[in-house]
Amino acid sequence: MGVVVIASINGLGFLVTLVFWALVLFKKLVPPPGDLANLSERANAATTRGFMIGDMVWSAPLLLLAALGLWRLRPWGWTAAQMVNALWCFSMTVVLVRDAYTTLSPGGAIFFPFVPVAIWATYYLWKNRSIFWGPEVKQVR
Repeated sequence: MGVVVIASINGLGFLVTLVFWALVLFKKLVPPPGDLANLSERANAATTRGFMIGDMVWSAPLLLLAALGLWRLRPWGWTAAQMVNALWCFSMTVVLVRDAYTTLSPGGAIFFPFVPVAIWATYYLWKNRSIFWGPEVKQVR
């Protein structure tokens, strides 16, 4: 049951990521950094664009692989899910620290709920890794 929940949340995360960045890009919610004169505004726009590129190159494909692979109980799905969990924790730490010095960003508000799920999912998938890797998986002591 937990694997189905995690797979579903990864699928939702994939869709939310695509829709969020499509809105940012096509609605031009963040101007190109080169169009801004103020150095701090340029840095913020560049950071946001960097997250967009990183999410499109790494997060979205891994979320899709995790959702599909977990659903099919494949080892590569387990691996992709664990990679996604680490990405959620890392990227949201950066975003929330940045937002603590400015204001809560839409991305911070939208994506933060995935962090507690990622923490739980990391533990759950590790404890249940034999579902994906078989009984021959040895306990590390």
